[in-house]
Amino acid sequence: MNVGDRAPDFTLKATGPDQVSLSDYRGKNVVLLFFPLAFSPVCTEELCGVRDGLSEFKGLKADVLAISVDSPYTLKAFAQAENLPFPLLSDFNKEVAPRYGAYYEDLAGLKGVAKRAAFVVDGDGIVRYRWVSDVATRLPDMGAIKSALAALA
Repeated sequence: MNVGDRAPDFTLKATGPDQVSLSDYRGKNVVLLFFPLAFSPVCTEELCGVRDGLSEFKGLKADVLAISVDSPYTLKAFAQAENLPFPLLSDFNKEVAPRYGAYYEDLAGLKGVAKRAAFVVDGDGIVRYRWVSDVATRLPDMGAIKSALAALA
């Protein structure tokens, strides 16, 4: 998937509401963050950084959704432990991450883990920013994500 493509719709089990679909956010800008594993140090750093800067995303009229292959129960515990105020979505069946090109077949012996990735999807469902890393410890450039959102204003 590339910038300018329509983002694949999905419905996943979530923290907070029972399920979240990307189509629920039509008319709104969305930051989709794929992350490998809840409670891991780098994922905790990334999502807590988003939590701490959430007002900036809100100021840019964007909602944040974070997706991993962890179970909904693990994600709920992670969200509670780190006070994460945005939905964490469980791609436990590994259906969404591969469609976004954000999927490791094997990460250090773990089969089927989401890559660290970031997408900005506009209110029409079009991908306006795409970043996918093959290095699990590399964090997305939040400045670049915010610039992509600012360009949508």
